[in-house]
Amino acid sequence: MAAASMEKGELMNQVKQQIALANAQEMLSKMTEKCFKKCIQKPGKSLDSTEQRCISQCMDRFMDAWNLVSRTYGNRLQREQYRSMESVEMTS
Repeated sequence: MAAASMEKGELMNQVKQQIALANAQEMLSKMTEKCFKKCIQKPGKSLDSTEQRCISQCMDRFMDAWNLVSRTYGNRLQREQYRSMESVEMTS
């Protein structure tokens, strides 16, 4: 029974890692698309200093917003999980 439990835990960890990777890829894709549209007026062989600065600031803001949303969502999930555990304990 313990081996099955360990396998289940390992499988859950692998799924969590795959989800985290997919989320990171999605974030990178969205960030690239949004910042490119915002900052690159005429694509060429290189970026000028204004485009470089714009890209850098855009990426920073995007990452800050992504992190804020992720933390807020994580906190909300924790609160809801805590509340559901409390309601189960009260009905027992």
